[in-house]
Amino acid sequence: MSTAERKSPLRVATLQDARLRLREYQPVEIPFETGMIAAAVSVLLRDGDDGLETLFIHRAVRVGDRWSGQIAFPGGRRDPADPDLLTTALRETREEIGVDLSGAERLGVLDDLYPRTPVLPPVVVRPFVFALTVQPTILESPEVQSAFWVSFHSLQAPAARTSMSVDHPGIPHQVLPAYTVGKHTIWGMSERILTPLISLVS
Repeated sequence: MSTAERKSPLRVATLQDARLRLREYQPVEIPFETGMIAAAVSVLLRDGDDGLETLFIHRAVRVGDRWSGQIAFPGGRRDPADPDLLTTALRETREEIGVDLSGAERLGVLDDLYPRTPVLPPVVVRPFVFALTVQPTILESPEVQSAFWVSFHSLQAPAARTSMSVDHPGIPHQVLPAYTVGKHTIWGMSERILTPLISLVS
């Protein structure tokens, strides 16, 4: 064990940790009601040089997109032709970053989430977690500026935790928890998916 490892208080999670923790996890589902918009995202996990890693996308800046330019997991709204939300997650991941998850190992499902900001659409998002043991080829679509991997170990460092100041017309000022990774800030629903997952697997 190196000196750096002896000094570090952080435990390095692995893909096997994620398998074990998610195997018995019972996700909380939000009952679907009229007016809600169903959506799904894919949380892709792999073992990297610094332990467990997850993939994020930097969404392209687009007029009319409420999540324009944000850091997110691949995913989107359910299409009327999708038989279920798993299909939505698979389709959206393929369309956004060119990764086919149909044969990937499915680790589990996380809690349903909906936006806490009333100006956002009434979307209910279901996160599906997948394990990747082979490096995928990323083919970014016009919806995606870039895609990048982030280790859980780096996200657990005290310096990574920050906050995001959010102002919307007509609602109180909000200060939301966030992560800073290089030039990227992860906040909102992505942070709300990520933080419980880090706690679960670590």
